[in-house]
Amino acid sequence: MNDKPKKPQKLKARLPRGFVDREAADIRAVNEMTAKIREVYERYGFDPIETPLFEYTDALGKFLPDSDRPNEGVFSLQDDDEQWMSLRYDLTAPLARHVAENFQDIQLPYRTYRAGYVFRNEKPGPGRFRQFMQFDADTVGAAGVQADAEMCMMMADTLEALGIKRGDYVIRVNNRKVLDGVMEAIGLGGEENAGRRLTVLRAVDKLDKFGPEGVCLLLGEGRKDESGDFTKGAGLNDEQIGKVLFFVSITNYAESAAELAAMMAGTSKGEEGVQELNTIGALVSSAGYDATRIKIDPSVVRGLEYYTGPVYEAELTFDVTNEKGEKVVFGSVGGGGRYDGLVSRFMGQPVPATGFSIGVSRLMTALKNLGKLGADEVVAPVVVCVMDRDVESLGRYQKMVQQLRHAGIRAEMYQGNKKNFGDQLKYADRRSAPLAIIQGSSEREAGEVQIKDLIEGKRLSGEITDNVAWREARVAQVAVPEGELVERVRDMLAAQAEDRRRAKGD
Repeated sequence: MNDKPKKPQKLKARLPRGFVDREAADIRAVNEMTAKIREVYERYGFDPIETPLFEYTDALGKFLPDSDRPNEGVFSLQDDDEQWMSLRYDLTAPLARHVAENFQDIQLPYRTYRAGYVFRNEKPGPGRFRQFMQFDADTVGAAGVQADAEMCMMMADTLEALGIKRGDYVIRVNNRKVLDGVMEAIGLGGEENAGRRLTVLRAVDKLDKFGPEGVCLLLGEGRKDESGDFTKGAGLNDEQIGKVLFFVSITNYAESAAELAAMMAGTSKGEEGVQELNTIGALVSSAGYDATRIKIDPSVVRGLEYYTGPVYEAELTFDVTNEKGEKVVFGSVGGGGRYDGLVSRFMGQPVPATGFSIGVSRLMTALKNLGKLGADEVVAPVVVCVMDRDVESLGRYQKMVQQLRHAGIRAEMYQGNKKNFGDQLKYADRRSAPLAIIQGSSEREAGEVQIKDLIEGKRLSGEITDNVAWREARVAQVAVPEGELVERVRDMLAAQAEDRRRAKGD
């Protein structure tokens, strides 16, 4: 019998499905992007607020529909007081809770913005993650649609601040009340038709994917896809289908406004919705935002169970190449609308609210496609080599590093175990360090330091073939007095920056 104890199994490093690690380049890109978004929001008079990642589960309201996952789309746990808490799945429900809880102390209208991660307990897939970042702006306590118009204008200004030029984006605007009016006009009003209304809205949401013909099938008996799978339709008759398709196929709102108003005549909400759309159109036009930037578009149906009035979506209109090599329109990077019922759940009184959310990761992908993000590469740190390891020498090297840092220059003292000078230069090269600072015993006695231009040295090693060329080239290593270290490092970094600028043809 073998009584030899078994070796404990080594823990396997593994990333949970649907989550990603973020590297330095992506983190810097997000920081660059959110700083520009924040500047626009602040200019509009919005202030930041932060809510926790966890909320009590009942405060989150209607969860994401995903019946084959537990917790109805959210990640939940039970606290020691037996109350259920969940990771937030958006930034709006926590804001509603915050407003209701602090209602007596908040100045209305309450104008605020938030950026942070949200979590969705869904099956992960390509481009579909369980954790992602949103950046929201909201106005609570403003009932007039001028607040919705302002949100649309702020979305347009935000996209332009990020470098997306006019013609490459459009803010599309619709109104939940108008859609309710359409439903009433085709005989689907009332609570008893709530299920069929939802089927109609889901069909309309497929307009970009399936076109009018496919939507027509989904509004009628149903549609069979290429694999043979059948999706049951809403069961509308030809007249009802015609009215829905007319509404969602409007491309020029001004030309169709009269016909739409006639369709809405006599409906309880439809007339009000049309008037609100007309008001938004007039307000944004007066402020200088024409229909190429903010467009009334009845095909927008985003989240209509959630919204109570105007809805809007930011869409990028330029082409990108997908993973199959096909040219496709980039599409939506965010949106929002009026949600007058969300805060009211806690209050027992009406509290109007409107806002929008930007999908940070998706927008970052778009900006990278346009070359608008990460264009300014981050310069790696200057590396101070460690030639001697006694306390006095280490203190001297550390002082050099601190002088550079206090001058605003990225710098690090070599902290590895390699004592060989060549190995330290290899480290600096792998770090893409621009310069290496060297001071051995002979330099110390002379009161000097050597500054090695690693970028220029790498270039010279490949280009210079004779002594004449060497003498004419920019020197790749110079000796300078200790007191001139910062000044000379700054000059050499500036020369490298100028070389990069010229290489780009700026």
